[in-house]
Amino acid sequence: MIDLHIHVLPGVDDGPQDLDESVAMCRLAADDGCTALVVTPHQRCPRWWNDDPRGLEASLRRVSEALDRPLDLRLGAEVRVDSTLLSELDRHPETGLLPLAGSRYLLVEFDRQGLGPEPEPIVDELLAMGWRPIVAHPEFVPQLADHLDRAAALVATGALLQITAASLEGRFGRLVKRWVEELLDRGLAHFVASDAHGTRWRPPGLSAAREILERRWGGEAARALTEENGRAVLDDRPL
Repeated sequence: MIDLHIHVLPGVDDGPQDLDESVAMCRLAADDGCTALVVTPHQRCPRWWNDDPRGLEASLRRVSEALDRPLDLRLGAEVRVDSTLLSELDRHPETGLLPLAGSRYLLVEFDRQGLGPEPEPIVDELLAMGWRPIVAHPEFVPQLADHLDRAAALVATGALLQITAASLEGRFGRLVKRWVEELLDRGLAHFVASDAHGTRWRPPGLSAAREILERRWGGEAARALTEENGRAVLDDRPL
């Protein structure tokens, strides 16, 4: 399996704070069946701007060198959306913004309080600029989580949606789980990722979510959401 959204770099955001925990998270992911992780530190958050890609790459190398089992680690970011994001992308790559694994896929995070730009114009502009936008955890984006038809319209324009494994497992409550299930029923989800932040709180792992996918939506959907679509990102090709 391929996890496209996971926080494992030590001391750069609200993920692990030291190398030992970073390595432990990678071990958990590998033992659970992941063969590749796209490491996604927060970017453009007020507390964690993380605009030094060389420093992030060096941190990723330290994690990789300390790991004692095979695991393909790639660098990306969870990029916060605000009113200046598009102007920064106009100057890419000098602004240090990181797409997923060096591809044209960009993992974007809209404000969980519903503040900031609306999703539709941002997605339209990203597509026009040649990016393939992936909306992180739409189940926590108020403009989308309360309006399934709005999420469907966003997908129709070309956006891709990444749901969180723990949401599908019910660890964020019944309402979140139900909304994610409706999203899957309508074929609107494209990736399941862990969005892991530590070994205990939101730990890595996709196998439990994959089992749920297989039982309710079938093996083909489970493979697409946990393997095949992620491989397309790593290969930088359309789904």
